[in-house]
Amino acid sequence: MATTQVDPARQEAFAGKMLEILNGGFVSLMTSLGHRTGLFDAMAGLPAATSAQIAEAAGLNERYVREWLGAMVTGGIVEYDPAAVAYRLPPEHGASLTRAAGPDNLATMAQYMTLFAPVEGELIECFRRGGGIPYSSYPGFSELMAEESGQVFDATLVDVTLPLVPGLVERLERGIDALDVGCGSGHPVNLMAKAFPASRFAGYDFGEEGLAAARAEAVELGLANARFEAMDVAAIDEPEGYDLITAFDSIHDQAQPRDVLARISRALRPGGTFLMVDIAASSRLEENVDHPLGPALYTVSCMHCMTVSLAYGGEGLGAAWGEEKALELLAEAGFTQVDVKRVDGDVWNSYYVAARA
Repeated sequence: MATTQVDPARQEAFAGKMLEILNGGFVSLMTSLGHRTGLFDAMAGLPAATSAQIAEAAGLNERYVREWLGAMVTGGIVEYDPAAVAYRLPPEHGASLTRAAGPDNLATMAQYMTLFAPVEGELIECFRRGGGIPYSSYPGFSELMAEESGQVFDATLVDVTLPLVPGLVERLERGIDALDVGCGSGHPVNLMAKAFPASRFAGYDFGEEGLAAARAEAVELGLANARFEAMDVAAIDEPEGYDLITAFDSIHDQAQPRDVLARISRALRPGGTFLMVDIAASSRLEENVDHPLGPALYTVSCMHCMTVSLAYGGEGLGAAWGEEKALELLAEAGFTQVDVKRVDGDVWNSYYVAARA
């Protein structure tokens, strides 16, 4: 039997890295708690304060807050003054952890830890037997996606994203027909409907939880030009029905992405535009090694995007399908002109502006 020579220094270095990873995982759980309970937001408005003062400001139990603060201090997120027994959230840290940070709030992503943990048992069976985990096994996923993406949409959709398509804003102001595929909770549809009252907007998705939230928001905003329908987007049959079709981080999740893209292509009117926002990555693993969100990208894919697609007999592209594969599928669907664009500050997405001949 061959023996393997172990480099003690390398072994020790890797053990240290594993400890950092494990501690980071636990800190992520507590970061999710800090976000959901409003503790980060409360601390951002306070000077150095005791656990009792922080608990009072957040309306929470002091004993639990004190234990949470222990994790935050040892995790390097909160500063601690032992002489005053006081805790402080540095503003430089709050800029990545509070709701006031908008799309820069990374604490929202920590919620994926608790969302995905309950499906681990099902996922293990998928590893052994194949198949996938259905969307119904992820209660709260639509709500989390709406919160995370909503921060970005509010900050960039109307003023940054839509202007990526030359002349689109002017056309929307004059009045066109638009469809969002895989609309989820419908927030981008409602944002566009509010900003461009002369245009007509539709959102299609198969998730009733998200559609109910979309309709409720449209009613709250008094929108008469936004509608939402439950539909398998691989079955869209509206030839030349729309001037603009959008898909925000939804194509890679589809069971049949090729069918969806082909249906989108046929549903566009001559001169129409398909704006596909999807994960910014390469189709080649070696080119994603230095991706700032590489581990998150593949983990979210394995625990949701890929497995949900496989659960419905799908292709299982996964979140890391990459730009090369995306361009291949767009061309296959009949899009002869595709421009790939990026938005400053958005490390997650590429913006594909696609048109037919």
